[in-house]
Amino acid sequence: MRTIKTPHGITLHYQDEGNKKSPPIILIMGLGAQMTVWPDTLYYGLVKNGFRVIRFDNRDSGLSTHCEHAPPASLFKSWLSKRLSIPTKTPYLLDDMANDVLALMCALKIKKAHFVGASMGGMIAQLIAAKHKKKVLSLTTIMSSSSLPRPSAKSIGVFIKLAKLRPKTPNLDEAINYNIKLNQLIGSPAYPQTEDTLRQHATQIVKRSYNPNGYKRQLVAMAASKNRQHLIRKIKTPTLVIHGSDDVIIPLNAGKNTAALIKKAKLRVVPGMGHNFAPELMPKMTKWLTKHIKKAQRKHLNKKRKKQQKNSKKTHWYNQ
Repeated sequence: MRTIKTPHGITLHYQDEGNKKSPPIILIMGLGAQMTVWPDTLYYGLVKNGFRVIRFDNRDSGLSTHCEHAPPASLFKSWLSKRLSIPTKTPYLLDDMANDVLALMCALKIKKAHFVGASMGGMIAQLIAAKHKKKVLSLTTIMSSSSLPRPSAKSIGVFIKLAKLRPKTPNLDEAINYNIKLNQLIGSPAYPQTEDTLRQHATQIVKRSYNPNGYKRQLVAMAASKNRQHLIRKIKTPTLVIHGSDDVIIPLNAGKNTAALIKKAKLRVVPGMGHNFAPELMPKMTKWLTKHIKKAQRKHLNKKRKKQQKNSKKTHWYNQ
């Protein structure tokens, strides 16, 4: 595990595995989640399949910088600001988090990469693919959206339950119990996990880092950021959209809409999958990602080869 510091003073904690000459994959995690939420079976499965794979803690999560110095984050003020054009300060936006990823690439001397983003991480990856096309070899968004999704009756019910369950005091046991209840509510109905498994996972997560204020700041960043639908129409890179049929946080329609907006994007709907990484699905997901990324890598290399041949012919003609 290593760290880099961005030009804006944000320290990012990351893991970098695989042959450094192999095609690089950057995994971007979602709201309030640490890089360890990427399942090891998926992470090391991609490494085993011949990739250099980087996962990292976003700012305000895990072992990366916790932005406690930032102005207080208010979700209501951000919502009001967008609708009534009232200026308000936010700690940061998704664009700033996208710049963190670019700073990580720069520090690791990676010019181009394949991007895989989950939930909020998919939103960040979309921004990079739309605004920094030359940096992106392929894009995969998992359980994500091209805009802040409209709450459904189901999601509103889940958010109300979560609000009631949220720990009133920053207590380790309460934080663990909340994490368990969270995953029970948003998890995959077709692939339920035992409470013991969820408790073990929650304990590891909370003991590694507990930053409830960071979750709030990331949530405000999502709410305050501009709608990306006009932007992602510009994405030309090979794109795979993976979404669960039973996602109560970001409904399936959001994934379908993302796939429809990006030219030639491929959509995979996973029956019974919710807003989590069900262990039973990881072998399939590893296979899908590997196939998608290898195909995009071949396309990139063929394009590069043709360009070199074209330049070689031009040089030959000039020297005659």
